[in-house]
Amino acid sequence: MNALAARRRHPAAILFLLLLGLLITGSAYAAFAPKAATAAEATADQITLGKQLFASNCASCHGKNALGTEQGPNLAGVGAASVDFQVGTGRMPMAEPGVQAPRGKDVTFDDEKISALAAYIASLAPGPAIPDAKYTSGEGGDPGKGGMIFRTNCSMCHNSAGAGGALTRGKYAPSLMGVDGKYIYEAMETGPQSMPVFNDNNISPESKNDVIAYLKAMNETGNPGGMALGSLGPVPEGLFAWVFGLGILVGAAYWLGQKGA
Repeated sequence: MNALAARRRHPAAILFLLLLGLLITGSAYAAFAPKAATAAEATADQITLGKQLFASNCASCHGKNALGTEQGPNLAGVGAASVDFQVGTGRMPMAEPGVQAPRGKDVTFDDEKISALAAYIASLAPGPAIPDAKYTSGEGGDPGKGGMIFRTNCSMCHNSAGAGGALTRGKYAPSLMGVDGKYIYEAMETGPQSMPVFNDNNISPESKNDVIAYLKAMNETGNPGGMALGSLGPVPEGLFAWVFGLGILVGAAYWLGQKGA
């Protein structure tokens, strides 16, 4: 009986089963893995324009081929989302060297040129794409769920109200109040400066939209309890109590002393 079974087993049977298992696993992953929130493909004209803009505005720091220099990092692989975030928020081109690029009051390029720059950098190597607008508005998002995600992953730097806070060596977590949802998504996706990366495998596009909905709700709610004191927690609140509360007590004691005299 064993000899008959051995004759019936084809030598390639094990290899076939392995290949079949890999095919099934790959198909299942492709079907159920989180979908990346990608935007439309860039055109050749966009890439050409972006290359020209890069050569005249960015190459002095990032190198002729965007592979980095002592003044600027390698940009191959950072993706279109990183360029859209850095340039769209006015952080780049950077006005002067520093430990951190602050958000600029003015944006150097318009939307068309920013898209062209992003397309050129994206053409150098694969990287995070500019997200789809349906994941960046906060519409349809769950602020409650977003608040839980934010407090777990973001509040230790940006604080629970998104007001920002100080980090080490002169760096800081910026305020998130009034920031466009697209830039919040891109920051989570690309991890600018001291921020960690939360890609779509860590936090799905839908959950990122929940975080944006939470921040939007916080921004719209305002401060129903009174003075926010920067929304920085117990430090400014304690300082306020000591300066004004203790001052009032000292003044009251002085007045009572003068009245008694």
